[in-house]
Amino acid sequence: MPVRGGRGAWPRRFLAHGKGIALLRRWQFWVGVLISAVLLWLAVRGLKLEEVWQTLRTANYVWLIPGIGIYFVGVWARAWRWHYLLRPLKAISTLKMFPIVTIGYMGNNIYPARAGEVLRAYVLRREEGVPVSASLATILIERIFDGVVMLVFVFFNLGGLARLTGHSGLAGSIQTVALWGTAAFAAALGLFLLAAMFPHQSLGLYRRLVAPRLPGRLRERVSQLVVSFWTGLESLRSPRNILMVFVTSFVIWLLETGKYWFVMHAFDFSGYTGGFFGLMLMNGIVNLATTIPSAPGYVGTFDTPGIAVLTAYGVAPAVAAGYTLTLHAALWLPITLLGAYYMARAGLRWDKVRSEVAAGREPPSGGEQQLESQKLEA
Repeated sequence: MPVRGGRGAWPRRFLAHGKGIALLRRWQFWVGVLISAVLLWLAVRGLKLEEVWQTLRTANYVWLIPGIGIYFVGVWARAWRWHYLLRPLKAISTLKMFPIVTIGYMGNNIYPARAGEVLRAYVLRREEGVPVSASLATILIERIFDGVVMLVFVFFNLGGLARLTGHSGLAGSIQTVALWGTAAFAAALGLFLLAAMFPHQSLGLYRRLVAPRLPGRLRERVSQLVVSFWTGLESLRSPRNILMVFVTSFVIWLLETGKYWFVMHAFDFSGYTGGFFGLMLMNGIVNLATTIPSAPGYVGTFDTPGIAVLTAYGVAPAVAAGYTLTLHAALWLPITLLGAYYMARAGLRWDKVRSEVAAGREPPSGGEQQLESQKLEA
């Protein structure tokens, strides 16, 4: 069955996350806001806000410049990784991928439910003709490897984790959550690898167990989506590719930890005992925490565990709060501004993207030829 990126080929239930329609009426949005509010309350509880303000006033913000610079090196590495994952579908240069990646991260920062992931799949389809469901498979692969690397960061620093004490708020449950996270990511990675290594067998299971239970008029469309999604797993069929993606993911997150390290120098970290490895632990924990539903921009899910880790390592609470808030802003603002610029330059409007997603339509490809994905046996 050839996999084509024709109209009507969007996975509606998945893309419902990208709608952004009537945010105030969506219960997911309010659940995220509630979680963010609770976590922010936990973060500021017991803090002296005047001390936090003094910390922010006296910080040496020149250290943000190299921090932002090394972060964008990491974004370029993300673009290269996505280019690498997409190679079995279409060869696209990293230079072309970089603006699309920044648009996606901008979308994650300002729209709920990680709508940026769907947004960048939409833009990739529009610019390069890659079927949306296939590119979404590569994005999910990215996220799984990111989660694995974050867990490596946590377990590599278990000695530091053992020093965390009850006064840090969430410290007592970090190890348990990490263990559950390891099980979840390992299971997801295992399923993806099996589906990639045995595409015909796994598609055969779908056709025997799932397809017959679908309504007749949906069966063909869903089957096209499933086969298209499976083609996005092509890069996982080679152990060399798996190793390459893992190593690249590790480099990406080490570069991001480098930003944590540079921004740290803007503040008085006297008493801090964690060193670079402590920042790796913080990076792993806060990014795992941002998988929890929250208000757009990871409000609370980033800040509360970050402050908890730093105070456990001996940083004064006001300094930990000032640093974490500054780091959060430095991670959020530059990529959001650049992504908004690229989105405007591409002539994209969120209301148009939103309406097409809501209608289940793929955008027309910018190229003359329609990309055909890897052909799989029916």
